[in-house]
Amino acid sequence: MGLGSLRTTLEGGRLIVAASGAWTIEGAAALDSALRPLPSAGAKGIAFDLGAVTALDTAGAWLVERTRLLCQARGLSFSVSGAAPAFAPLIERVAALGLAPVPPVQAGRGLTDFIAQVGQAMVAVLLQARDMVAFFGAVVVALLRSIRQPGRIRLVSFISHLEQVGLNALPIVGLMAFLIGIVLAYQGVDQLRRFGAEVFMVNLVGVSVLREMGIVLTAVVIAGRSGSAFTAQIGTMQVNEEVDAMRTLGLDPLDVLVLPRILALMVALPLLTFFADVAAILGGALMASVLIDMSLPSFLNQLRQAVTLTTFWIGIGKAPVFAFLIAMVGCFEGLRVQGSAESVGRLTTQSVVEAIFLVVVFDALFSVMFSYLGI
Repeated sequence: MGLGSLRTTLEGGRLIVAASGAWTIEGAAALDSALRPLPSAGAKGIAFDLGAVTALDTAGAWLVERTRLLCQARGLSFSVSGAAPAFAPLIERVAALGLAPVPPVQAGRGLTDFIAQVGQAMVAVLLQARDMVAFFGAVVVALLRSIRQPGRIRLVSFISHLEQVGLNALPIVGLMAFLIGIVLAYQGVDQLRRFGAEVFMVNLVGVSVLREMGIVLTAVVIAGRSGSAFTAQIGTMQVNEEVDAMRTLGLDPLDVLVLPRILALMVALPLLTFFADVAAILGGALMASVLIDMSLPSFLNQLRQAVTLTTFWIGIGKAPVFAFLIAMVGCFEGLRVQGSAESVGRLTTQSVVEAIFLVVVFDALFSVMFSYLGI
């Protein structure tokens, strides 16, 4: 069966289009290119002769209908003849749907379009920031209400999430921190050897891990692991209309879904940060013994001189704040999911990006504040 083709002749001011072959999806692109210029060919009308058409599907019928609509828009006459009895119902059905012609693709307007896109993006960011601040306020109110009425806290859900975000995250957090300790120690020795000060590698590892690297890297891992899980879990419940069912039963999603996750992560992240600090320092101690032949007692003695409890508590003190941000963003994006699996995937990715961004921003704010306070 040959692909569809057409032949045009001009008779009495009317353009006769003699169609032949299979007018199906396989040849639709070529037929489309041939049909588009016809209504502008200067004729008073177009007459389609489908007598030689051997096969017709929806794509072929749509091309005929699209040509009719273009003629109608230009005030030209249009007629169809010769269609086989088997094709007539399909042509009528496509015409009844009222399909509009595909608008031509317009070239971009350069700078104007770019400025418009930037403006739309800024408006979307501001609207989302407004919604997130409103959600933050709702969460704070729910937390205060739970403090006043402890019976509202769901302990079973809290313990379950504590296991998922805390205990189950120990292997990846420990491995990550141990390797970071090795990297910091190796790079520190490599740079300090030029000045004969390899022993101060212990100071570098201790201060950087306890004050910054331990908590920030742990928060980033948890944002990718647990923050995304919060969004996916709540988002799937949104798609399945389980959240709406909760509201119908008189249950507040903040109490049932959000608060247990936030409280669990606020408890788990400081513990994970402490575990990461220990693992990173052990990694540094291992590299110290390999690179500069420093024993573990000597390493710990140098570490005790390099860091103080203040250094340790600065890192641990950031953990509850970062945990609140990660859990809040994860739950916020989960509750924004609407109607499709595509929305779940898109907002899960968005929640991870937003959580990591907020962690870095607040870490920078903490650094400025501690510098101003002289800590």
